[in-house]
Amino acid sequence: MEKAFKNLIKNEFFYLCNSRLLLAVSGGLDSVVLMHLCKEAKLDFAVAHCNFNLRGKESDADESFVKSLAKEVGAQVFSQNFDTKRYAEDKGLSIQMAARDLRYHWFEELRLQHKFDFVLTAHHANDDLETFLINLVRGTGLEGLSGIKTENNKVIRPLLQFSRKEIEAYANQQNIKWREDSSNASTKYLRNKIRHEIIPLFEELNPEFLKAFLQTQSYLKESQDLVEDYISLIYPETVKKGKLGYELDIAFLRKIPNTKSVLYQLLKSFGFTEWNDVHKLLDAQPGKMVFSATHRLVKDREKLILTELPSETHNQDFYIDKNEEFVMLPIGTFTFSEVEKIEEKSKNCIYVDPKLLEYPLVVRKWRKGDYFYPFGMKGKKKLSDFFKDKKLSLPEKENSWLLCSGQKIVWVINQRADNRFAISSPDQQILKITCNL
Repeated sequence: MEKAFKNLIKNEFFYLCNSRLLLAVSGGLDSVVLMHLCKEAKLDFAVAHCNFNLRGKESDADESFVKSLAKEVGAQVFSQNFDTKRYAEDKGLSIQMAARDLRYHWFEELRLQHKFDFVLTAHHANDDLETFLINLVRGTGLEGLSGIKTENNKVIRPLLQFSRKEIEAYANQQNIKWREDSSNASTKYLRNKIRHEIIPLFEELNPEFLKAFLQTQSYLKESQDLVEDYISLIYPETVKKGKLGYELDIAFLRKIPNTKSVLYQLLKSFGFTEWNDVHKLLDAQPGKMVFSATHRLVKDREKLILTELPSETHNQDFYIDKNEEFVMLPIGTFTFSEVEKIEEKSKNCIYVDPKLLEYPLVVRKWRKGDYFYPFGMKGKKKLSDFFKDKKLSLPEKENSWLLCSGQKIVWVINQRADNRFAISSPDQQILKITCNL
């Protein structure tokens, strides 16, 4: 196995040879063997150990064991204690998911703080099989069946092609000592139940079940690669980056095959789960929406608009005092300057009579019932009708800001000024207001 590992590093992970590595070492068989193999391959690494405080003295003994191992191989060691149960309760997670979150967040903090290039974990082929079956039990798509990724951002898993039997045989051959985690024997966890009860049944039917699984999974990964290549080809025709988010062309989506699957591939990273509802948006009335925890998808006339959910400042009012010449707000920057004449007009500036302004000026979102007197038109107009005439999408309406003087609208910012504050004669004072959103 040592020779196979060295060849693997040389041929597939050659970049690790000139990198600073952080090894996740629990003290169990797999991670201890990984540390031994990295030492034999002369890789530059330090060790990171998590004490999740779930097994009392046993957890503390694991920590001491890892520190001793790291000292033996001359590696720097980092260890961290976690209150895993409290974290799980606070976040509403299972103990295993809580431990996973804590582990990877801390690894990334260490990597950045100490300038490690990559984090190495000891996941192997049996872990991959168990993850496949867990995802199958819970329900998943092609990506979930493709298994654990060998490389995931800065996390590398160089043992994925080796089985647990191979790793244990190598450890025994080299007289490598490790710690047994007593919780691994408990079948109250789904992974352990699959490991101890389900997989042995498959192995009775086929003694080469793990080998057959790895072959099948290689086909699934090839299929996943094919899907990703297809999506990358149609992406430029389907998705455009708009001012407020991403815009998906409905007409193009309708004419391609497997539209629902394409929508899933395009939007899966944004947390959506109700894929039937997402697909139905194509034929829904404008304004219909589907939400995830972080984003929403809005049906507009000819496109689907993907935006982030509004932030806390989305409906906040901002105030501008008199005599301020330059004001930076979260929505943009305002400048106020007196000028002698009206210059060339643009959508991001207006010219008003400063004597008509009531301070402080207010910058706020539009509200139902708002109206103004559009510059260049006679009479007043509801903002809702103004937006409808301009054929604004729902996100565009929601992101329309107003500059107000008292109860009066001075400017639908970057869209239309109000006639009531307009310059009526050339000998008036002229205040130029500019806004760069």
